[in-house]
Amino acid sequence: MQMLLLLLVVAGGMGLSVEAGLLGPLGLEVGKLWATFSIFAVGAAITFLLMLFFSPRNSPSFFSQPSWQLLGGVLGPVYVVILTLATPIIGIAMTMVGILAGQVFKSLIIDHYGWFGVQHRRMDTKRLIALFFIVIALILMANS
Repeated sequence: MQMLLLLLVVAGGMGLSVEAGLLGPLGLEVGKLWATFSIFAVGAAITFLLMLFFSPRNSPSFFSQPSWQLLGGVLGPVYVVILTLATPIIGIAMTMVGILAGQVFKSLIIDHYGWFGVQHRRMDTKRLIALFFIVIALILMANS
């Protein structure tokens, strides 16, 4: 099961690269914020349809959840605006490696301290070495 989830996550990452590739040119044509809005509008419409047909009708109320859990709604558009701005200038590969470096760095901290209710996973040498290689990849790409 873990390997299947890992493959699914890799496929999701590939989708983000495609999204970045689409957002750059779209942002140049219609404007960065309109491109961001269009991505979220289409995503919201698809999510609504999925909820309509597949979500349990007796799920807990959205409004009864802690407000800090809604922070992703703020971070998502910031991420997409950054993709839209950076991709046409530095390219998809460097944008994705930069995003990956930031994600892994922050993820190590979140796992280490068990923030947001995630399972506590100690930061160890292997994880730090993995981050180091991602940063090296970013440096090598920036200097090519």
